[in-house]
Amino acid sequence: MSNNEDISPSENPAEENATSPQSTEEQELSFEEQVAALSGQLDEALKQADLHKDTALRAKAETDNIRRRAEREVSNASKFALERFAKEILGVVDSLEKALEQTAEGDAQTAMYEGIELTYKLLLDTLNKFAIEQISPLGESFDPGLHEAMVMQESEEHEPNSVMMVIQAGYQLNGRLIRPARVIVAKGKSAPIDEKA
Repeated sequence: MSNNEDISPSENPAEENATSPQSTEEQELSFEEQVAALSGQLDEALKQADLHKDTALRAKAETDNIRRRAEREVSNASKFALERFAKEILGVVDSLEKALEQTAEGDAQTAMYEGIELTYKLLLDTLNKFAIEQISPLGESFDPGLHEAMVMQESEEHEPNSVMMVIQAGYQLNGRLIRPARVIVAKGKSAPIDEKA
């Protein structure tokens, strides 16, 4: 027996497939089906990838927003942490201002007056170091965002709608109003009333 005779047709399927015309049609059909199936899977995978990409972009945007919001809150917390303290200390400033309105009589009172004046200046300097600024708008135009009008008075010396007297100074902390300035606002002279009418 030769080597060719040892190989039976059932033992070499590759030769059978190559010679059989029906098996090549089946292979081509199955190849086309495989391409169609793989194409469908690719389309589904692309849709899933787009969905995951959109979800990832939304999650990244939300994370960025949370980070920015947290940074802003931390910044505001550090900027305005002194707000409650500043509101409380303003009573001390007001008391010192009232004490300075009194006149000093005699050497002992003059020395005490100078001490109060130095304490007042030191307190204002300390407040300024911590970005607490005094609002004293004498002569300025009335601003309802910064000033509280206590009274409106007719005045020929002052322009209408200008601050003619500051009753109590206002204060800001880093640009945020913590107390408005209480002021007297000038108004123009009213027209005389015709009593004959």
